[in-house]
Amino acid sequence: MKKFLGFFLFQKHPGEELARGQRGLFWVWNWVLLVGAAVVLGLASLTLAIGSYGWNIFFDILKKPALLCLNLLPTVVLAVLLYGIIGRSWIAYLITAVPVAALSIGNFYKLAFRDDPVVAADLFVLGEAGKMAGQYKLFYADKVLFTVLVVVVSTVLLALFARGRLRNRKSRLAVALAALIAAGALVPVYHSDKIYKANSNTEHIQMWAANQQYLSRGLLYPFLHSIKEAVRTPPKGYSQKEVNALLAQYEDAPIPEEQKVNIVGIMLEAFADFSDYDQIEIAPEVYEYYHELEAESFTGNLVTNIFAGGTINSERAFLSGISSGDHNYRTSTSSYVWYLRSQGYQTSGDHPCYEWFYNRPNINEYLGFERYRFADYYSQFCKGGVAYDSIFMPQLTASILEQLESDRPLFSFSVSYQGHGPYSSEKCRWGEVDDFVGNHELDEASRTILANYFGSVQDTQSHLKELVDALRESEEPVVLVLFGDHKPWLGNAASVYSALGIDLSGQDKASFYNYWSTRYLMWANDAAKEMLGNDFVGTGPDVSPCFLMNVLFEQCGWAGDAYMQAVYDCWKALPVIGTHGQYITADGELVTVLSEEQQILADRFAMLEYDRMKHFAYSEILGKE
Repeated sequence: MKKFLGFFLFQKHPGEELARGQRGLFWVWNWVLLVGAAVVLGLASLTLAIGSYGWNIFFDILKKPALLCLNLLPTVVLAVLLYGIIGRSWIAYLITAVPVAALSIGNFYKLAFRDDPVVAADLFVLGEAGKMAGQYKLFYADKVLFTVLVVVVSTVLLALFARGRLRNRKSRLAVALAALIAAGALVPVYHSDKIYKANSNTEHIQMWAANQQYLSRGLLYPFLHSIKEAVRTPPKGYSQKEVNALLAQYEDAPIPEEQKVNIVGIMLEAFADFSDYDQIEIAPEVYEYYHELEAESFTGNLVTNIFAGGTINSERAFLSGISSGDHNYRTSTSSYVWYLRSQGYQTSGDHPCYEWFYNRPNINEYLGFERYRFADYYSQFCKGGVAYDSIFMPQLTASILEQLESDRPLFSFSVSYQGHGPYSSEKCRWGEVDDFVGNHELDEASRTILANYFGSVQDTQSHLKELVDALRESEEPVVLVLFGDHKPWLGNAASVYSALGIDLSGQDKASFYNYWSTRYLMWANDAAKEMLGNDFVGTGPDVSPCFLMNVLFEQCGWAGDAYMQAVYDCWKALPVIGTHGQYITADGELVTVLSEEQQILADRFAMLEYDRMKHFAYSEILGKE
């Protein structure tokens, strides 16, 4: 027995000194420890997958055997594969555990700070994510420490008590081959949308929140499922021949010279109007100027695909007309920027943050911008770093006025940074907390977060007014398009929303808008109103960012490019096309199931937007320039 235990626990392999039965037990012991360690690693990953959303979701996953297995199998299969390749269980486990733990911990903090889980596409922007993470204050979390301890303790236990080494080359090959076959068999399972939908876990989440749909399925399973979304694939039923035939009915319509007004677009970071919420006691001055500007503008609700983060989704959807604006563009792509450039427009913009963020220098060029200024320009005015609106707006105004003197009309689209979360819960940088918000029933940290947000909103408007007044006085015709990209971050796991009693469940239309909607407005100076014969006042439709340019062109009286004309019917029938399975119809109804006619239009739009990403239509511009 002593000899057996010695080999059983500490020897690298059983050798011939153990009886046949003992050797069998020895290897069973090794495999149980390795597989068990991989399973525990998967469970630790699940504790982090839910972020701060509560243990109910974790226990819901445990109650669903299929969903649980889909999250545990990746660690098991990878550990077994590496064991077959390397031959030592503790090394195989450690190589498995490090990336799984890193992914899980990164997911936990990304959820906490931005209410956004890690998806496969994030691997393309790891450098940017790392730099942005420095702006947030990491906090201690028991679950993070637990995961680290699981990795360390499991590695030590395997090194001490699972010493069996696969020395025989045939045995190692057999183990590795078996793991590869299992992995190959699982690929279509993880790829399948049908299986993904069948393994929903919606009891304790907001049914239309994509981030919560994702995390409610765990982490490793939805992460592997998202790999196919990292690279665009044709929509179901895609036919290049059908798309070509559809587009052949249209051609880019020219903008008449006598209608070429200048377009100035500004997307304000996390800007939303909370003045209609009875739950919040906001100082009247906070939105005073914005409401004055809305009164002389064409306004409506912008229904985004993002919450508290993911700025580029709204930004690039507006510029491209493609519903999911977070595609990682790698080459020149057709867009409304290119169309305007083809019509003789200057195309430029500003963003007072770092140029590496979202790879804007490259992608803005791919989308058709001739010039874009970033923090490296603005740093001269703010001693380095990111410029807030007190610097950004005056510099942008001066640049626009200068460009208006050109013989070419201007399309300018800029993105602000002020308003970017998180907002301090310790001190209000804009004054006293009571200057901006009441709600004394809230804890002081929540009130301070609100005051910092509303103080930023009020400050932004004071500088926005200077820009609008300059455009108002200009003799050049200018149309201003202003919108917010998403609702703001208000505490980890939307804690301030919850404290205020603002329903983000998405169970009805009101809570759906609470979560997804911001505002847009289109304002024109007198010269533009006269040129276009439109006063730009009234209430516009609720639209997705991908259709906001359609609204603008309609107000200007322009037909637009072939793509805009081809998606016209879909825009009118389904003005809001969410990327999470929900729609707003022409009569304002929130639906998740479309009629046969609506589904035909939605499918057509999906094919058209895929074709738009796939085929660049403005190569002749690059050739001439």
